[in-house]
Amino acid sequence: MKISEYNYDLPENLIANHPPEIRGQSRLLVLDRQTGEIKDRKYADLANLLNPSDLIILNDTKVIKSRLFPIKKSSGSRREIIILEHHADTDWHRHKILYRGRLKTSDILVLDQHELAVDDILGDGLAIVSSKTNLLQLADEFGTVPLPLYMNRDADETDIDRYQTVFADNNKQGSAAAPTASLNMTDDLLARLREKGVQIKYLTLHVGLGTFLPIRTDRVEDHEMHSEHYNVPTDTLTAIDSTKKSGGKVIALGTTVCRTLEHFANTKEPFGEADIFIYPGHKFQIVDALLTNFHTPRSTVLMLAAAFATWPHLKSAYDHAIAEQYQFLSYGDSMLIK
Repeated sequence: MKISEYNYDLPENLIANHPPEIRGQSRLLVLDRQTGEIKDRKYADLANLLNPSDLIILNDTKVIKSRLFPIKKSSGSRREIIILEHHADTDWHRHKILYRGRLKTSDILVLDQHELAVDDILGDGLAIVSSKTNLLQLADEFGTVPLPLYMNRDADETDIDRYQTVFADNNKQGSAAAPTASLNMTDDLLARLREKGVQIKYLTLHVGLGTFLPIRTDRVEDHEMHSEHYNVPTDTLTAIDSTKKSGGKVIALGTTVCRTLEHFANTKEPFGEADIFIYPGHKFQIVDALLTNFHTPRSTVLMLAAAFATWPHLKSAYDHAIAEQYQFLSYGDSMLIK
């Protein structure tokens, strides 16, 4: 299977570089994955599209302000680093980073009065740094929102709120990127879903390299996913079981939720490290519907959506979205595949 088969032309003017003026005032493309039928709706219509017997599962991770710009002590030159996603076996005093510019082992990076030592260079722009000061504290004090590079802009005050879900849990900080399909969700819509009888449950997956690292292989099967830490609470597993027994649908809000649930279906482990790569041919065991956004060409998340909808149906939906001027990527419009 060639990655080049999962491609499309994305007009630059359809990339949403800023969030909509009001959260939730986005469009929603509804795709029937069995027939390929497409409907144009509004995101706020979601409560009318789900049934009282359904269950929607959300990722409650919190994005940290992980982009930092320390000074290299030996030269005074600035470096850009991103503190990557948190794992159960990592320490906020010694952590993996993604960096731009040259670094070598034993370099010292200075952030205000704080020093970060480069302990190891891992290759592919990755390194391990250590700090006497908690890196989570440094990120909160000196960091900026880790906007995707394609936005071609620095984060501003608006992004602190808008590149974060309304349900992010302060006790679950650890993502280096947002679960972007959830950025359009609002408290009002969650309340209307509950009023209708739709169950709402949560899991945690700290978003990082496994989600946003590009595919660099020609063959899809040769791509190796990086692991991301996850936890599926007991009450969420119980809700999944009762929903399936009652004939309701399990709706994953985002590819991070989808991957976590399908990883659990394979391993039966409610927490751990998820490195599942879902591409066409995957047999979905838990997820019945996927609420997601529009993804970049040739990406792992696009391939997951293609696996769920089939590539011909998904490609047709993307062609329709482009013709109808939907907004794409992290701050863009959404798609319900059911």
